[in-house]
Amino acid sequence: MAIGDQVTATGHVQLGELLLGRGTPYRWRSLTGWEDLPALDSGSTPRPAAHGDILGRLLAQSRVVTLDDIVIRARPAELGAVMQQLGDATAVRDHEIPLVVQLDDRGPLLAWVRVTARSVPVGRGYTVGTITGAAVQFTASDPRRYELLEHTARAGLPADEPGLDWNTGEDLLDAGLDWATAANVDGGLAFGVPGSTGTLTARNAGNAPAHPIVEFRGPVSMPSLTNLGTGDTLEYDLDLAVGDVLVVDTGEGTATLNSTASRLYTASVRSVPETTFTLVPGTADMAFRAAPGSSDPAASVAVRWRSAYW
Repeated sequence: MAIGDQVTATGHVQLGELLLGRGTPYRWRSLTGWEDLPALDSGSTPRPAAHGDILGRLLAQSRVVTLDDIVIRARPAELGAVMQQLGDATAVRDHEIPLVVQLDDRGPLLAWVRVTARSVPVGRGYTVGTITGAAVQFTASDPRRYELLEHTARAGLPADEPGLDWNTGEDLLDAGLDWATAANVDGGLAFGVPGSTGTLTARNAGNAPAHPIVEFRGPVSMPSLTNLGTGDTLEYDLDLAVGDVLVVDTGEGTATLNSTASRLYTASVRSVPETTFTLVPGTADMAFRAAPGSSDPAASVAVRWRSAYW
């Protein structure tokens, strides 16, 4: 099922496959840490002989989100099943699962989280199917929030346009241009199939940098992708055969060939560290290139990303 497919109204919170909010047995009254900035680590250092600091980077820590004051209501005969669903969704895991929250008309946003705390008070109301004051805490190792829709932009290697054909084929004589495109029809000139510029455009509509996933597909030698705005380049000194796919996950800092073998060691001296290749808010134009002589039209690059928000 698609991520956040059950979120249809404001106040809905979906953790994995469990929906909380209106129309469900789980109603909540307080959400903290979702709209807040995460805690920040500052790289600034005091000036040794002057007032103030030498400005450094601000790096966000994990985002901690707490869904508080949850009221759980069900028929007494159904409360066990309702509590089992909550327990399954909030179990201890080594991996992160999607948390989707929609608070207003801006629509839902996504974070990847693990449940790090759960509190379910058991009182007299339990016997009649009502539990009050429950809470669940989530921790997202990536503090950014993302739109649900994943975008994809593709490009092939640069290719020239064929242009006008000045030869009509009459005994190799140059008889001029043929203006007709059909019998007895003056249809204008045919300029041939448009060529490829080898460029693509990605737009991050959020306010935080996004780490894209880049897929190079063969046949191509020394594939590279350059952000024309920043000059940052990903380039790998290897040959990709037909059917080969090199997937570069800039968020994780990996480069994997055919889903099995790491090829990080093939990064060229021009290539930036994978984790520094980001899409800042706004529009980014990127160019797909390869080694001289590598111009197979079947080669391609695909860039996948979600707009990111603090």
